Amino acid sequence: MGISLNPSTILSGQGINVSSVVQQIISSQNGELNVWENQSTTLATQNGVLTSIENDLTNLQTAVQALDTPTGALTANAASSSNTNVLNASVSGTVAAGNYNVDVNSLATQGTIYTSAVAGGANASFLTNGATTGDLQLQVGGSTGQTYDIPITQGSNDTLTTLASYINSQSTTNNWGVTASVVTDATGSWLEIESQNTGSPGALSIVNNSNTSLNFATPVGGTNASLTINGVPYSSASNTVTGAIPGVTLSLVSQSPGNPVQVSVGPDADQITNAVNNFVTAYNQLISDINAQYQVDPTGSTPAPPLESDTSLRTLQSSILADASYALPNATGTSTVNGGLINLASLGINMNNDGTLTVGNNAAGQSLSQIVAANPSAVLNFFQNSSSNGFADTFNADLTNLTNPTSGPLNADIAQNTQQEQDLSNSIQNFQTQLSTEQTALTSEFDSVNASLEAYPLTLQEVTETLGTLGSGTSTTGSLISSEPTLTSGL
Repeated sequence: MGISLNPSTILSGQGINVSSVVQQIISSQNGELNVWENQSTTLATQNGVLTSIENDLTNLQTAVQALDTPTGALTANAASSSNTNVLNASVSGTVAAGNYNVDVNSLATQGTIYTSAVAGGANASFLTNGATTGDLQLQVGGSTGQTYDIPITQGSNDTLTTLASYINSQSTTNNWGVTASVVTDATGSWLEIESQNTGSPGALSIVNNSNTSLNFATPVGGTNASLTINGVPYSSASNTVTGAIPGVTLSLVSQSPGNPVQVSVGPDADQITNAVNNFVTAYNQLISDINAQYQVDPTGSTPAPPLESDTSLRTLQSSILADASYALPNATGTSTVNGGLINLASLGINMNNDGTLTVGNNAAGQSLSQIVAANPSAVLNFFQNSSSNGFADTFNADLTNLTNPTSGPLNADIAQNTQQEQDLSNSIQNFQTQLSTEQTALTSEFDSVNASLEAYPLTLQEVTETLGTLGSGTSTTGSLISSEPTLTSGL
């Protein structure tokens, strides 16, 4: 590229724009630099898309592993109750499948003790015979439980209101496990003490009552829950029963003696269905993101996707589609292998034209949830089995290879692109250093030229003046020579 200069400007003493001239020279050498920078940008864009799809691949493997894990969702059990108005059941640990008849005879109750109405109301002293002190002793936990002393002092805690406050304070500080309150109705006011625990640990009684007019009724509550499980009696201090059925927690709601509730423990259809749906979601995300790289605008008005020509992505796509089309060995046509559950379509999971999956119905019109409920063992065997040739077994093995940090196709592409980016970065940096050095040298050179050009008018003037002076001297000398006097004789 030529450099444009204005001769009239140069010769006028204005010189040249050194920065502009140098920049024009440097810019003329930037063509290769621009190519490298564009290549680096392309590689970075490709790596971004590759990394995103690799994340999709990792998420898919996580979802497949949930179907391949022997202790995962497909082998999980759930507990259900035939009458949730009486009891609820849930799995709380490792549990074997089975059915249990549970008869709830009674619930665990809180212990309660209360007085009759006190004359004079909630704020009247209940000390008797002019006494200034009295004593109560409260036993918590039945005849073998802990006894707590409650000393009564006139003016301090000798009314129902102040006594309830005192008991609550002591219970909080010393962990008595009771709550006291004053109850008032049409008959008057009385003290009520209620255990914070159910069953025999919450049984209450007054074992000493000195110098007070408080009359305590017979304690109520503080009894254990009573139930039978398959005819075997069981007692529980809590209405949340653990241990009666290993791995199952029973939550008692109401008593219903003589009306057994069936508790069933079996495969957790909800967990199985959710795990399969999670797989389909992760699979579709991966396939959709791969497909996006082949959606080329036929008009050419938008750039082609970054990975349109990436052969590794094609390989990955083919492998994933093949995995999704997998059928159990020896399963052909309307095979009765594994109860007919031989591929995804037999579970109601159908492949669309674009390679994505839709959870719907199988050829028999059954939905996934219906199939899981009807034959959970066959569903389990389809995904994972002792021969390690189940759908999830083989899919997970392939995904392990595809996500290998070194040999996985996308990871290999990412590593190669990263190395190329680094090489380009080094070339760009070296070239920019070279241009910077050249720019410094050119600037110095043209600064010198510019100084001469800016001095040109003055130099020209000086030359002109000198030439003018020289011209005048030459003319006089010529005149003298030409008019040299003629010698005449005086003789």
